[in-house]
Amino acid sequence: MVVHVERRASVAIVTLSAEAARNAFNSDSMSQISTTLFELMDDSDIRGIVLTGTGRFFCAGADIEEFQRSIEDGRIGPLVDDLTSVLHPLQIRMRTDPTVLIAAINGAAAGGGLGLALACDARVAVPEAKLAAAFFKLGLSPDGGTTWLLPRLVGNQATRRFFFNDETWSGAEALEKGAVDEVTSSDELIDRAVTLASDWGQWSKLSRSATKQLLDASTSTFFETQLEFEQALIIAASQTEDFAEGVAAFLEKRDPEFD
Repeated sequence: MVVHVERRASVAIVTLSAEAARNAFNSDSMSQISTTLFELMDDSDIRGIVLTGTGRFFCAGADIEEFQRSIEDGRIGPLVDDLTSVLHPLQIRMRTDPTVLIAAINGAAAGGGLGLALACDARVAVPEAKLAAAFFKLGLSPDGGTTWLLPRLVGNQATRRFFFNDETWSGAEALEKGAVDEVTSSDELIDRAVTLASDWGQWSKLSRSATKQLLDASTSTFFETQLEFEQALIIAASQTEDFAEGVAAFLEKRDPEFD
């Protein structure tokens, strides 16, 4: 089994198996991880997803032995194409879907596994976590959205140093730089991630999805364009039942209950 899914109320905990966390991005496991996350994001009862690994690994990226076999067989190009063609659509969905995704980084997050963590809405890590790019030592260019996601968290030059110095950040270093949001003990990691997913998932579906899209767009659009995007989304939101509930709750001095 590549992944194990546990449900706590409206939050699903997706745990990569020891083998998948160590070599997650091979042909079979990457497809299973993607399918599981897509199915959970399609589930209207799920408001948040916590993604975590097993043992010393959150998600260590590609299966290097599969790379070696593919180099020898002359099919490395098609393999990399297949893997990225699964990972990239998953990350796009994660960045736009109303479901709140929290990475509970229990260990090493490297390569595409780092990209998977960065694509989440927030990251909670243990002190002994390790965030690494790992592309340069393999003679590769970065992938997994890392060149787009990481600069938005830590800045362009810090990201440049991360790649070119082949840096590895501990949980504490990642927190200081802004790559993770919280550091907690391994005993409290999942509970804290679930609480965060539940808290962020309480808001209306459109509020969640629109905010994700607006924030991602904000660094690559002109102010005028951003205002037009905001206008279109808030007009759409104003016509939902959730907005009607929010207005009623405000006037009645109670907490809103969104579907």
